[in-house]
Amino acid sequence: MIRRAGPANAAALHELAAATFPLACPPGSTAEDQRRFIDDNLSEASFTSYLSDPGRVLFVDVDPAGRLVGYTMLVAAPPTDADVRAALGLNAPTPDWSVSELSKCYALPGAHGTGIAAGLLRATAEEAITHGATRMWLGVNQENARAQRFYAKQGFVRIGTKRFQVGDRLEHDYVLALDLALTSVHSPE
Repeated sequence: MIRRAGPANAAALHELAAATFPLACPPGSTAEDQRRFIDDNLSEASFTSYLSDPGRVLFVDVDPAGRLVGYTMLVAAPPTDADVRAALGLNAPTPDWSVSELSKCYALPGAHGTGIAAGLLRATAEEAITHGATRMWLGVNQENARAQRFYAKQGFVRIGTKRFQVGDRLEHDYVLALDLALTSVHSPE
């Protein structure tokens, strides 16, 4: 069942993030770099902060036993990364929701291929649309072919590249974008 996350989900989101973030990292990424990134960006305190930020919306998928099996995070803020701004063609500030970031989209390995991630993505895109977003963007590691196939299937297209720091390692991501006016997020799979 997909629903909006709330403050009571911070600890469970941290546990889910700690289990899923390493799945998106390239083979050369070390466990230490991944752990440091999780500690700095995906801690329970980080999720408490994200959940209280009015410019962020988190969705979770909860299995029948009440366990979180996937989550997304939408960020309604103009991108600050120069490479992302260039890829999106943004020269001037944008209204908060016009270009939103899909900052997180993760599911436990046992949920891969079940439609959970697609459902979470659909809920996230619908939320962005209700706030006036016309595009949604994300960064995906250039070596993560599985995620790239998933996003392409959902309608995202590659529009540029950016860098992403994980611990001591500088990773290289593709910037993908989804035109929300053209997406079929309102229709079931």
